[in-house]
Order: sequence, then structure tokens, then C-alpha cells
Amino acid sequence: MSEVFRPDYAGCGRARRGARRRRVALLLAAALLGSVAAHGKCTIQRLPPIPVTMAGAVPLVDAEINGSRALFVADSGAFFSVITPATVHQFNLSVDASQDTTVTVGSKVQISHVAWVKSFTIMGQTLSKVPFIVVDMPIVHAAGILGQNFFRIDDVEYDLANGIIRLVRTKDCRGSSLAYWADAAGKPYSEMDIELATAEAPYTRGVAYLNGAKISVVFDTGSNRSLLTLAAAKRAGITPQSEGVRPANSPRTWIARFASFSIGDETIEHAQLRFGDFDRPGTDMLIGGDFFLSHRIYVASSQHKVYFTYNGGPVFDLDAPRTPDSGAAASASSGAPADTRAETAPPPVVDGRLDRPTDAAGFSRRALASAARHDIASAISDLDHACELAPSVAAYHYQRGFLHWQNKQPDLALADFDRAIEVNPDEVDSRIMRASIRLRRHDNAGATEDLVAADRVAPRNSDARPSIADVYYSLGNLPAAREQLSMWIDTHPSDARMPEMLHARCWYAGLNGEALEQALADCNLALKLRPKSAQYLDSRGLVHLRRGDFDQAIADYDAALSIQPRLAWSLYGRGLAKLRKGQRAAGQADLQAATALAPRIAAQAARHGLSP
Repeated sequence: MSEVFRPDYAGCGRARRGARRRRVALLLAAALLGSVAAHGKCTIQRLPPIPVTMAGAVPLVDAEINGSRALFVADSGAFFSVITPATVHQFNLSVDASQDTTVTVGSKVQISHVAWVKSFTIMGQTLSKVPFIVVDMPIVHAAGILGQNFFRIDDVEYDLANGIIRLVRTKDCRGSSLAYWADAAGKPYSEMDIELATAEAPYTRGVAYLNGAKISVVFDTGSNRSLLTLAAAKRAGITPQSEGVRPANSPRTWIARFASFSIGDETIEHAQLRFGDFDRPGTDMLIGGDFFLSHRIYVASSQHKVYFTYNGGPVFDLDAPRTPDSGAAASASSGAPADTRAETAPPPVVDGRLDRPTDAAGFSRRALASAARHDIASAISDLDHACELAPSVAAYHYQRGFLHWQNKQPDLALADFDRAIEVNPDEVDSRIMRASIRLRRHDNAGATEDLVAADRVAPRNSDARPSIADVYYSLGNLPAAREQLSMWIDTHPSDARMPEMLHARCWYAGLNGEALEQALADCNLALKLRPKSAQYLDSRGLVHLRRGDFDQAIADYDAALSIQPRLAWSLYGRGLAKLRKGQRAAGQADLQAATALAPRIAAQAARHGLSP
């Protein structure tokens, strides 16, 4: 549905280039940071906040490329700022192939070009001729990544729970605490030393302890989850074969409980952490968006320190639902012993007041951060304020409606979607959600009306297209579903979701018995990209069945069932293929096995003309 509520992000580029990064950092600093008044004591000058919209646990910030809006992932773990070839094409950017750059994406090293943005606007400031590395990689819902060449201008504060990132400059603060928000409230804070960051190694890297074992950690807002390496988990006594370890929803990634995780002055007992097969030299753990959402973090490059305070609630286990007392019951503890502070240093002078939402946009941003932590009650409360302060902004009604839907309150959700559409009839996300609710209430005509309206106003390359296709599929309008996916596929050549979209288009065609040559090509390509998917093999088996290629259909169904033995559609399809080949007993056995797993499968298949 919305970018805000469909998070997924596939990593970032890591570049190696020196002089250009230093030049860009100086350019940004000169444009964004004014002079600091000369006081005799520690002075903290904060720039206006950079508003952050959380897409799950990944922060997105607004910018402009040559005057047109563009979303960027704020990625403290990215070596340099990145855009994709699709963004180059969309904004008609010039690319300098003479300045090729070596880039590592995951474990793959490639040579990429540099694109120059004539006019780049962020925080109300416009910069000229700003370079971005062009990397052919999936960056879902964003034009690119803002990396450390931007965030290392000066100190940087991450208050993602309130939807804010802020650049900060300090003067005469050696030996002073920079956790100014904690000092002002008389609350404890944690601090930890970090390595000296350079243009060649710009990461925020420090040391933590896992079950007492020392590990190297990097603070990485571009990673929506904190993640340990297999080697680090093993040093802490945990392997994929250990008791209580379970697979995560990503390949070669697992989840386990660790007795303790200590970072700075904070210890989290019985921490539930992900660990997996990733390799980043010199790094045992990425401190990801889950930790950033549960803490307010100040990266003091000026002091080679990080300060942070705990916000309450779960730290790593974001999937756990929040309860009213979950903050008090959380096992994280945060504090700084008195002797770690510079007692002789006077308190810092801080410009302005502490950050709290004062307008609808601020309440909305904080709501999305709460939603990312599954604190739905707090999120809805903040969106109540946003809707009261700005009743004519459709997006706030949509966001609240979505959360009401998640909270199993369909009547309240429908009222919000109705209001959003009343305010803005072209509100695509609300149209799709209202169509889904209407469909569940057997109002097929109303659902179709909303889908037609959404199709009319959505750009051809809109990420709403797959969601429109989903509802058309549920309506039984398979040609319309295929058309929506075709528009998305044609305009997203490098997207990480391409295999699943090709598979869906193949499945729709196979069910409807149409465009079978294209369907076969779609499933072949999807399987080339993800060769061991039982679902993809099942769909290709259906296409072969429709084409009368019964031996190939049986082979695909056999392969699917070897991966997922209880896949009812594969059993049913294989049974039909065997019957077509005259293998009556074997075919009937498969049909009976499928029906035992899914009693309605025969009726569902018959609706598409698939009967014995």
C-alpha cells in the first residue's frame, strides 16, 4: 500500500574515493552550518531538524533533485551517497563515466559511475553540482541513499522516535556531556567511545559485549534490524544448531536469545537478536533501525563518542506487541555513573528548546515511528492530534485508518478512508484500502469503483500498482490484475521485488489460461532469480499444465513438493496432469491428498476451469 507501511530495504553501496568526499563535505558544511557564537563554555548549535518518515524501521528524508521531490534513505552505514540508474533516468541526470568508482554491494564488487545533480535541496538549502555514486541495486521506495559524506559534516543527532535527524555543531565542549536533552531533564544517559572516523573510513564504530564477548559494532540506520555475524554469535556461544534458535524470515538468518548485550552504560538482558551470514570487514554487528527507534542517539564525532538514552519498550524485538506497561517491564537499563561526567565543566548552552511535536506533521512522524515499534495505541493517539490540527490533510486520515485496520477496527478504518477520499478524491492508498474493505463486505461494485479511480490517478510506475493488482485478483478480475503488474514490471527493471512480481503475473495468467508464452517466460525468469522457490515451481507447473506439457508440469510439481511437501496446489495440479496422461490411480491419490490439506481446493480450481 503506502511507502510508509510497506518497508523493505536491500542494503547500500560502499565506495572508495577520497578527495571528492572531502570536497562535498566541505561544500555541505559551508551551506548548511553557520558560525557558532564564541562563548567561554560549551556551546551547542543545532540546525533545524531534518523531518524523517519511518518506512518500518528505515528512515526516509525528503529532498529535491533539480526542483522535483525525491525520497532518500538516511543511511549512517553508507560510505557515500548513492542513486540508482532508474533515478538517473527519471531525473535525466548527467553521468560522468570518466570517474568510475569501485563499489561493494553486499559481497559483490562492481564499477559504478558518478552522477552529478545540478541542484540538490535539503533542509531548505540548495547545493549545486552534488555527486552521487550510481549503483544498480534495489532501493525500495526511495530515489537513493544519503550516506556518510552528508552525515559526517559535524555531529549528528538521531531522534527517530520523534521523526527527526539533526546536524549539530559544538564549540569548547571537550570534556562536557553532549546528551543535552537528558541533562535538561535530569535523566541518566549512556556514553561510549567510538573510533576516529575519516573520509576513507567514515563509519560510527565502537565496542559492545555479547554474553561477555567483545564485539565490534557499527551504527547503521540503513539496516532496519540489528544483525550479528555468524562468527560473533558463535563467540557468544550461539550457532544455528543451538537449542531455541529459530530461522528468521530472511535467507541464512536466525533469531536467538542472548543472555546479555552491553553497549556503553546500557545492558539488555535476554536480548533477542538476529544473526546471519553477512560479511563486513572489521564488523561483528550492525546496530540497526530497531536500536535507533528505541533510543535517542547523539554521534559526537567532535569528541569520538556516542551518547544515547533509552526511550522505553522493546529494543530489538520490534515484532512484539506493545502493552501499556511494556516500557516499564523492558529489560534494558540505561545510565551513566556520576564519575563519567565532567563535573568541573559548566553545562552547555543549547540553542532553542527540546524537540516535541508542535504541528500535525510532527505528530504524524512520531506516530509512524511508534507504529514501527508496534506501539499502535500511541501511534493512533498522535494521529488523532494530527487529524485535529490538519483535518484537510488526507495522508493523516489514511495513516490513522491503516492503523485502525491493523488494530482490527474496520469501521473506524473505513471512516478514516472515507474522510481521506472526501478531502482528496485522488488519494490512491485510501482508495486501495477502501476497496479491500468493500470487497470483504461483498460490495464488489464499490471495490471496483475505487480500483478504477486509483488506476486513473496513479503514475504508471507507482508502487501502488501491485496492491491494485492484489485486490483485482481477489475480485477475480485476473486480466486487470495482470495489467497492473505489467505496468509495474515495465518501469522497475532493477527492483528487488521483480521475482515476486514476475511470479504473480505468471500465476494470474496460468489461473486464467491466457498469455501462456509470456507466463512461461515470467516464471522462467523468476526461477532464474530465485531457483529454489516452491511457489514459483508450482506456478510454472500450472502453466505447463495449461499448455498440455504434462511431463514438464509433473516435473515442476515434483520439484515444488520436494521443497514444500504440503503444497496443496502442487498436489492438485500434479493429480490433474497425471489424469491427463491416463495415470488414473496416481492422479486420484494426488487429488485426495490435496483435498485433505485444502478442502475447498476443488471448488477453487473449478472456478478457473481446472477440473478432473
